[in-house]
Amino acid sequence: MGADVELVGLYWTVSGPVEVHIGREWSLFDWADRCAEARKVGFSGIGIWHADLQHVLETRSLAEMKKVFDDNGLRHLELEFIMDWFLDPDDPRRQASDEVRELLIRAAAELGSHHIKVGNIPGTPCGLPQLTERFGELCADAARQTDAKVVYEFMPFDANVKSVDTAVAVVAGAAAPNGGIAIDTWHMSKLGIAPDELRRIPREYLSWVELSDGRLEDMDDLIDETVNHRRLPGEGEFDLRAYIAVCEDCGYGGPWGVEVLSEELRNQPLEKIFRRAYETTASQFANERSST
Repeated sequence: MGADVELVGLYWTVSGPVEVHIGREWSLFDWADRCAEARKVGFSGIGIWHADLQHVLETRSLAEMKKVFDDNGLRHLELEFIMDWFLDPDDPRRQASDEVRELLIRAAAELGSHHIKVGNIPGTPCGLPQLTERFGELCADAARQTDAKVVYEFMPFDANVKSVDTAVAVVAGAAAPNGGIAIDTWHMSKLGIAPDELRRIPREYLSWVELSDGRLEDMDDLIDETVNHRRLPGEGEFDLRAYIAVCEDCGYGGPWGVEVLSEELRNQPLEKIFRRAYETTASQFANERSST
C-alpha cells in the first residue's frame, strides 16, 4: 500500500461486542485503548458513534478525548450519525435528532473531526425539495462551528435517495460548500451501483469513501446481513479494487474508512479486530506495504 494511503478504523468495525441499533451501542473498549491500538496497527484515525460519544463523555471531556487522540498521532476522526434531520421541528424524532446534531457539531469543533456522517437509516419518506433544503440547513449549522464536512450516506434503507444521481441532486441543490456525499461499497454493491457509476459524482462532492465487503446475493434479512454479516475487504465478492480505482481516478485523495459490521469480528479481542481490519484493507490497494 502506498505510504500516502491513510485508513480509518470506523466505529462499528472496532467497537467490539455492541448491539447495533437494538441495545447497548457504546463500546466496552476504552477510548484510550482504541486510539492506542489504532496507532499500533497503522490506522491514521478512528470513528465514533453518537451513543458511544455520549458514554465516553461521562468520564472524559472533549478536551481529554482530543489529547488522547493527538497523543497517539491520529489525524482523522469520523463522527456519526445524524438521522431525522429533515423532519419538521415539532416532530419528536426531529427533536431527538437535534440533540445528537448539537452534540456532534460541538464535538466536531473541539475534536477537529474530518466529517460528520448523516443519512436516513430508519427509511423515513421525505420529498426531495424538503430533504435538499434541510440538508442545506444542517450544513449551515455545522459551518458556523466547525470546518468538518457534512457527508450524506445513501443506502438501501433510504426511502428517498437510492441512486448516485439523486444523491448528487440533493447535495448540489443544497449548494453548501461543506456538504458532500459518503460512498460505502457495501451500500453501493447492495444497491447494484457499479464502480463506474461513481464517475457521475462531481469531484467536489466525493467527500468520503468507506470500504466493506460481502456476498453479492442478498440474505433473506437484509437488515441482519447489513449489521452482522459484512466481511472484511478482500474476504467477500465485491469488486473493491474497482471501486477504489474509480474513486482515485475521479480525484479522491482523502482517507479511506473501513466499515465492517460483523458479529464474528465484533467478538474477537481488541488487538485482533484492529489488526485484521487494517491488514485486509491495506491489501486492497495496488502498492501494498508491509503490515505494521
